[in-house]
Amino acid sequence: MFFQYKHQHGKRDRFLNMGKLVPLMFIATIFGLFLLYSPNPFTIISKQGLDSVPEKQQPPKQGLDSFQIQPPAPMQGPADHHHHHNLKPQKKKDCDLFKGHWVQEPRGPFYTNSSCTTIPESKNCFKNGRKDMDFLNWRWKPDECHLPRFDARSFLQIVQGKKMAFIGDSVARNHMESLRCLLSQEEIPNDVYKDSEDRFRTLYFPRHDFTLMVLWSKFLIVGEERMINGTGSSFFDLQIDKVEDEWAKYLPDIDYAIISAGHWFFRVLYLHEGENQVGCVYCHEPNVTDLNIDFALRMAVRATLKHINGCKNCSTRLMTLLRTFAPAHFENGFWNTGGYCNRTTPFKETEVDLEKFEWQLRNVQVEEFERAREAGEKQGKRFGLVDVTRAMLMRPDGHPGEHWGNTWKGGYNDCVHWCMPGPVDTWSELFLAALRKEAEAGLSS
Repeated sequence: MFFQYKHQHGKRDRFLNMGKLVPLMFIATIFGLFLLYSPNPFTIISKQGLDSVPEKQQPPKQGLDSFQIQPPAPMQGPADHHHHHNLKPQKKKDCDLFKGHWVQEPRGPFYTNSSCTTIPESKNCFKNGRKDMDFLNWRWKPDECHLPRFDARSFLQIVQGKKMAFIGDSVARNHMESLRCLLSQEEIPNDVYKDSEDRFRTLYFPRHDFTLMVLWSKFLIVGEERMINGTGSSFFDLQIDKVEDEWAKYLPDIDYAIISAGHWFFRVLYLHEGENQVGCVYCHEPNVTDLNIDFALRMAVRATLKHINGCKNCSTRLMTLLRTFAPAHFENGFWNTGGYCNRTTPFKETEVDLEKFEWQLRNVQVEEFERAREAGEKQGKRFGLVDVTRAMLMRPDGHPGEHWGNTWKGGYNDCVHWCMPGPVDTWSELFLAALRKEAEAGLSS
């Protein structure tokens, strides 16, 4: 889908008879320049349908040792050259992968709805009638460095023999489904378990002895819906100091826990700590403290990370990753009042408002993550951040919109979840970068 990789050219043999090679070198140079600068019309997404996308050339497989994220090295001036022996080795500078912009990517997506047959119906936008395809021809480009294109082989090598769980709501499941399609280009997993509502699922990659799970949770913490005459009210009582056992009980067997939350907090929430009610979101009741969504989300993330840091039975190899809030893009209404998302291209950086509430939700998540990391690393805990908020604020074109099947509520547009293939696949590129960084740190320690 996105992200270019560099072609590596072999060095010429300087010991050959140059006189005999001059004509050949001239021809090769002209041909090389033609390949380098000519557009390749065969890798642009066809306007005739996703299934007509020609098979793309696979990028070179990148091993763990070849991975680097760093800004380009500065040019050396004459003084630098003459006194190079006096320079001390420079520590590799970390690059902010999460601050950047979208650039055009002619190679198109990693998979299609033919090469990945497990795309869920509600995310299979082309099967459900979406016609525009330009939204597939973009990749995320950090401002100061290069983010490598996703490499399924490298990912599976890193996680070989491990168990990984996505813990969160249906957007977490969307991420896992995207990762499954990406990895299936290297190895097709076996379905091990799926509950009746497809909320808890387990996949197994036998060649790599890798287990991939999704553990569904609305809030991460305990939440009970208030019932009125036997019908759900969409009002919830949340216990902000207690995580939900439905996912927490799996934690001791997990090597990678990817947590996320957010979209379920946009409703009436009564917040409790112990036996006391501490306030309410959206209820505006007398003698009840009004609290904002960001407070409720902060407390949920805090309780979750505190539980993970305090887990006595968890593996010493457990790595906790936080995937930040991925914003919805409803325009001219909400999901139930006619809101829609029918854009076909990304926003520019200048069109994104970082004062929006979605950015505030991201900030409270990152603040709690940093608090937990500081405490956890003193105990030898491992952490990683997958900060997708800025990038996804720019992608109003990546949602199913009306192209999701409408099997639940006729006329309702889905501007929360993400088409597959689509921008959601970028999350796994950022995810892989976090895994590689941690793996390299382990090798160097």
